[in-house]
Amino acid sequence: MTFIPHAPKERDAMLKTIGVKSLEDLFKDIPEKHRFPNLHLPKALTEMEAAAELGELALGNENIRTDLVCFLGAGAYNHYIPAAVDHILRRSEFSTAYTPYQPEISQGTLQATFEYQSLIAALTGMEVSNASHYDGATAVAEAVNMAFAQFRGKRTKVVLSPAVNPQYRAVVRTYTQDMGLSIEGDDPSAKLAPDPQTLIPLINDNTALVILQYPDFFGRIYDFTALVEAAHSQGALVCIAANPIALGLLKTPGEMGADIVAGEGQPLGIPLSYGGPYLGFFATRKKYIHKMAGRLVGETVDNRSQRAYVLTLTAREQHIKRERATSNICSNQGLMALAAAIYLALLGPQGLRQVAELCYHKAHYAAEKIAEVPGYSPGFATPFFHEFTIHCPKPVAEINAHLLEHGFLGGYDLGQDYPGLKDQMLLAVTEMNTKEEIDALVDVLAEVAHD
Repeated sequence: MTFIPHAPKERDAMLKTIGVKSLEDLFKDIPEKHRFPNLHLPKALTEMEAAAELGELALGNENIRTDLVCFLGAGAYNHYIPAAVDHILRRSEFSTAYTPYQPEISQGTLQATFEYQSLIAALTGMEVSNASHYDGATAVAEAVNMAFAQFRGKRTKVVLSPAVNPQYRAVVRTYTQDMGLSIEGDDPSAKLAPDPQTLIPLINDNTALVILQYPDFFGRIYDFTALVEAAHSQGALVCIAANPIALGLLKTPGEMGADIVAGEGQPLGIPLSYGGPYLGFFATRKKYIHKMAGRLVGETVDNRSQRAYVLTLTAREQHIKRERATSNICSNQGLMALAAAIYLALLGPQGLRQVAELCYHKAHYAAEKIAEVPGYSPGFATPFFHEFTIHCPKPVAEINAHLLEHGFLGGYDLGQDYPGLKDQMLLAVTEMNTKEEIDALVDVLAEVAHD
């Protein structure tokens, strides 16, 4: 935070420059009765008093580091963040004053972005990655923009799986409401068939993009290769919204033939932080690079034959000609992208696989133990990664309230978004959850069932 005081003399000089006599003149277009309302604010506090009061308010919060055991996922996950991530993140070499429009003075920022892009491309099995979007939902919506631009608006249908995160689907609907696009498949009331190939009949020669999630919102794992081939046979593109931790263990979307891989990068060394800021990653095939939104950093050599980085292949229209741009997003989550790059570089392929395996095995242990409790049963029989659904003997909200009393942050109430999944809970288990915590969760769930 920067504090820049303005003395009366400086203020008067500024007012004179813009051609007004007094500060009040700046507000003359606002109706007088609304100009200076009485806000009924409390009396001013000193900095010391304000810090003490904020500290007291903070004590009312519960957090998953010291107070609660977290089994809530649904798009944001409690993973361990090595201490080195924050330490490296704060180094001044990676900091520049502003967006790197002048690459020659922003080498730290550009190198960090280049490394991030390289890691995301390798993780997803794609050929190129941009410098990131705001979050996973934005990244998936930008895939729609890219596909629409790729077909020059001549294809006007998007097939959207109902098993994609409901927040992602909501953002896609918001993005496309004035684009003349129709969205099919996005029906949370439909039967959530265990076979995603039921989407194939919806794909035709008017389909621009098919959007899938891997693992899907319910944690289920599918090989989408046949579905991707079916989409390509109709000339459509395919976007897979992927969990990046799962990609340390599972077949990559690139191996399945996906054209775009997008998703939420929060699991990669980024804290939950009350819901943000997060990171939307976006990767694609090289042949679609000119329609990709966002920045791309390239590596070259300078006039002394030293390695250097440049901002390249960014459409000028994206910044100055809104109506001609594929996307109007011209910024990226630089700090979050750097955190993700540090996390991936620290863990390496083996470390990321180890995290993914811990998540997988702990989740399956939890699912087996919960299924043994009378009143609870698995929601789906499909293989899953680190999230799974369970049928509950009581409303999920009631169970979660009881869990909270015992220090557990319970699962996601699927009935909020899927009418057919009433009384079903989506639980997430990560490497952070110990066997003792899982066993304690099972005991409390059993207690709830017998109340």
